[in-house]
Amino acid sequence: MADWDRETVLRKPKARATVIRNQSELNAAARQGAIVETHRALNVANKSHHVDTDHRRIAHLDRSDDVKPPEKVNLSVSQAMRKARADKGMSQKDLATKINEKESTIKDYESGHAIPVQQILVKIERQLGVKLQGKKDIGLPLPARGSKKADAAK
Repeated sequence: MADWDRETVLRKPKARATVIRNQSELNAAARQGAIVETHRALNVANKSHHVDTDHRRIAHLDRSDDVKPPEKVNLSVSQAMRKARADKGMSQKDLATKINEKESTIKDYESGHAIPVQQILVKIERQLGVKLQGKKDIGLPLPARGSKKADAAK
């Protein structure tokens, strides 16, 4: 029974890492030959860790590269549409029904709030008989279908 009562040490306990809070504790650890490792605490309040990285430049680029909103219908297009529709004696609802679109779509185009869709503009052009696309000649009557071919053949 005497063997059970004796204490046997198989290994020494490992040295635990301690936090050194001031310069004197750091100097004492260095004198004892302890392994000293330093870590810099990074947190939200300490933003100095962004100094040597590209984060600031990237953040500046993110702020400066604003996406340009899509262009709205040109005022001359909306005025030409409104005038041509009035000349034909059509209401917005009538025009919308004839081109298979909603009445709100016609209202948006005539008020200049819509983002132009070429397929819708083509349908409106054909129904009203005026040019609505391009930079020049907006509001002028469309040439008759096939007239370019006939002019080229002459």
